[in-house]
Amino acid sequence: MACKLQDYLYLITPNIWPLNRKYKGYKAPFYGLNDEVPILLTIILGLQHALCMVGSIVSPPLAIAGGAFYFDSATTQYLVSAAFITTGLATAMQVTRVHISKTPFYIGTGLLSVVGPTFDILPIAFTYTDMRYNNGTCPTAADGTKLPCPEAWGAILGSILCTVWVQIAMSLSHQSCSIKSSQRSLWEVCYYSSAYAWWEMEWTIGAAVATATTVLVSMLYAPIHQPLGHYHGLGFTVFLVIVLVELFGSPLMKSASVIIGLFVGCLMSGLGGYWSMTNVNAAPAATFLWVHTFPLSVDGALILPLLIMFICEAVSCMPDILATSEISGVEIQGTEFNSRVQGGILCDGVGSLVSALGTGPPMVSQAGNNGVIVITGCASRRAGWCASAFLLLMGIFGKFGAIFGAMPPSVLGGMQVFLYSSIAVAGLRVLGMVRYTRRNRFILTVALGIGFLDVTRSDWWDSILTYSGSNVALSGFEQGLNLIVQTPFIIAAVLGVVLNLILPEDASQMDSMAGVEHSRLSLPHHSHD
Repeated sequence: MACKLQDYLYLITPNIWPLNRKYKGYKAPFYGLNDEVPILLTIILGLQHALCMVGSIVSPPLAIAGGAFYFDSATTQYLVSAAFITTGLATAMQVTRVHISKTPFYIGTGLLSVVGPTFDILPIAFTYTDMRYNNGTCPTAADGTKLPCPEAWGAILGSILCTVWVQIAMSLSHQSCSIKSSQRSLWEVCYYSSAYAWWEMEWTIGAAVATATTVLVSMLYAPIHQPLGHYHGLGFTVFLVIVLVELFGSPLMKSASVIIGLFVGCLMSGLGGYWSMTNVNAAPAATFLWVHTFPLSVDGALILPLLIMFICEAVSCMPDILATSEISGVEIQGTEFNSRVQGGILCDGVGSLVSALGTGPPMVSQAGNNGVIVITGCASRRAGWCASAFLLLMGIFGKFGAIFGAMPPSVLGGMQVFLYSSIAVAGLRVLGMVRYTRRNRFILTVALGIGFLDVTRSDWWDSILTYSGSNVALSGFEQGLNLIVQTPFIIAAVLGVVLNLILPEDASQMDSMAGVEHSRLSLPHHSHD
């Protein structure tokens, strides 16, 4: 397909009259998965995909390093760099779609879909480190200040290496499920079984995760040596810039609004004297995985929560793969689509395995770049490979990670308010696809009720599950149960699945009404026009 760069001038045209008058209603050419796109345009779009991922890549490691394990700046910078490197590797696998020889299985979707650090590790990490600081297995200073605890992060990494296999196994059973269903699609056979509850509940609790992380945001806004209003102002500036870019920015600017908001926030904080370049100057010019290492171990208290998290991750990537397939112009049902879903789940599992081996956080498929595909009309995998290369370079270039480590906390807070809100909106969007029968309403009500109770009263379980005896095994089991019930999205997901399995099906007039409404909101139909 012929392509002219001037066809894409609208991508950099601000949404301001009269500049936008020429491109009102303009539609760019569409480029499919394997279409040839000019090298310059490929580089531009690849960089755009990489930039739109920056916020979601840096947030988990920064939260883990600063809010859970209290790492120093050098370790924080390293974790950010490691997240970029492992994200680049996992995204390259996802886009490439590697066939496992002599099997029907693949690693990757073969779409311009991306993989990034999962936010679901945050509540587990926060609850786990709180437990370790409280029982004295993580160090504290004489005045009670919490000190860095690399052993705790090593325990999470080691436990991930033991539990991620459940997601890998699910990817293989997922393909078996699709092979055995000759007349019904995978969506009907697998999704509407017990996996149905996993998917809908995990995304529903995205809202609960967003609420829980407001604790982190509050911490990020905390003043250090200036009046609190100054830090609120910096955080609000980032948020306001994101809104203004959405109103007046060009299409490319809109898809990179988060990084633009961070840039403006950093600029203002630098001009106001809030920025310190000491750590940036001290950071190495280049870095890679294993520059910092952590003592690996396996903690029994983490096994059950991480198993549940990886099961949730395996199912939650399905709507992302569906959305990317739809806008990429490929099948969204049948054998090929089932195979893409299988490859996506397996890529997430292998990506989490590789990331843990590289001291990084676990991975999950994301749909954050779908907006770039829609805006640019380019679903070519060439842009995906280019984005992977940019992500690798961002991680290897040590100064890049150091910038995020040295960034004023309030600037990051303003960006994270937007990102965590987007997680909640994603959960609400998927809930719009759920058929709201009386039974489903009841399941959601119970699960969300307990989940939000855990958010609003985090100490609710503290006086219920306690053990002070000398039995080490029983104490470890009690700690594992505490970690489950004190992590909102896990306890809600468990309740949702259990209720889905034990509650009998019933019929009512409400169910028939819900069926009519759901037919209007169900999965998008694919057009071959």
